[in-house]
Amino acid sequence: MNTLLLGTTKDDIKKAASIIKDGGVVAMPTETVYGLAADALNGECVKKIFLAKRRPMDNPLIVHISDISDIERFDLVSEFPLEAQILAQTFWPGPLTIIMKKSDRIPDEVSAGLPTVAIRLPSHSVARQLIKESGTVLAAPSANRSGSPSPTTATHVMNDLCSFIDAVVDGGACDVGVESTVVTLATTPPRLLRPGLVTVEQIEAVIGKIDVDDAVLFKLENGEKAASPGMKYKHYSPKAKVVLINSDGDKFISFVNSEFETDSTVCAICYDEDVAELKAQAISIGKSDDLETQAKRLFDALRKVDTIDGVKKVYAHCPTKQGVGMALYNRLIRAASFEVIEIE
Repeated sequence: MNTLLLGTTKDDIKKAASIIKDGGVVAMPTETVYGLAADALNGECVKKIFLAKRRPMDNPLIVHISDISDIERFDLVSEFPLEAQILAQTFWPGPLTIIMKKSDRIPDEVSAGLPTVAIRLPSHSVARQLIKESGTVLAAPSANRSGSPSPTTATHVMNDLCSFIDAVVDGGACDVGVESTVVTLATTPPRLLRPGLVTVEQIEAVIGKIDVDDAVLFKLENGEKAASPGMKYKHYSPKAKVVLINSDGDKFISFVNSEFETDSTVCAICYDEDVAELKAQAISIGKSDDLETQAKRLFDALRKVDTIDGVKKVYAHCPTKQGVGMALYNRLIRAASFEVIEIE
């Protein structure tokens, strides 16, 4: 398959929409990460997403809409509860996904057989234009090989999926850099299933107390079904082995330097403040107190690890679990297959 690389002109967006109308799959930019989009109301089209990503079909997808009115227009849910309406009015367009009870229009390929559907209205103008031009709503997981770091540029997508998908719309680098926050309203109280830029505290400020699912910070139990994208055991991983180091800055530097003295195949994902004193090659994701910059740079850093000659292991400085830090920790703990070294 010859993968087209398109821009963001009206003609290019029309071309991408035409591919989707004809049953194809197109990678599109969003403010979070690049998504691999197909007609969400056509199960056969959605299957092509799983095939291109080599993604297990027990992992549900997010339906992307161009306007809140699309929920009613395309009859996506059996009920649009008040809490969902409040969240939508507060955070949409933006990086929040809301899970509700689905209607019969949602194919099982999208919901992974669950009675619910995840819906998001992205803030990226190109994504919304493409959805609208396609005349449908779009199922769109991250546009990468399943399990690898999510793509935040068109180049990342082409590196992973060139010749496996029909086209990529290059909208530049993503502003947020990690996938959307996912909250389900199918439970009482509502429950956070995946953290992102919209934090627990921000959600609770508008709809009251929510639970945080155990799978946000810990492994799914054996046989437990993923209720949201990103809940799988291992995810977001480079080829090199990732290990999280939970310590303060001085102890992190001391540990990595000690390891590097006996093993030159290690590198570090760290903060700006760590770089000068590290002997191993260091990839900074920003200042230690700048969580939004860290989120924007994280996946690019995980991808850069595999471009460094000879690197087989990366030690990542463990982030806080509070606010946006919870999203960083959630991605890194899965990239590390839950391997953490605690240094008191």
